[in-house]
Amino acid sequence: YNRVWIPDNEEVWQSAEITKNYKTGDFFLHVQLEDGTELNYPVDPAALPPLRNPDILVGENDLTALSYLHEPAVLHN
Repeated sequence: YNRVWIPDNEEVWQSAEITKNYKTGDFFLHVQLEDGTELNYPVDPAALPPLRNPDILVGENDLTALSYLHEPAVLHN
């Protein structure tokens, strides 16, 4: 399963792991937050949440080395 970033009102972005395969047409993404909370996150199929970089890339000095370069990835790095 992949990890994604979902918007959060307090922390701006929160990391979550997808716990169930997403199929085209699904309206929810089944995820588990880092604190263990399970959540059915509503999604728009045209705008899925951004993917999280592998842990090995956390703290990378050169942002161009990141697999995914978007706002949550830069803020987390």
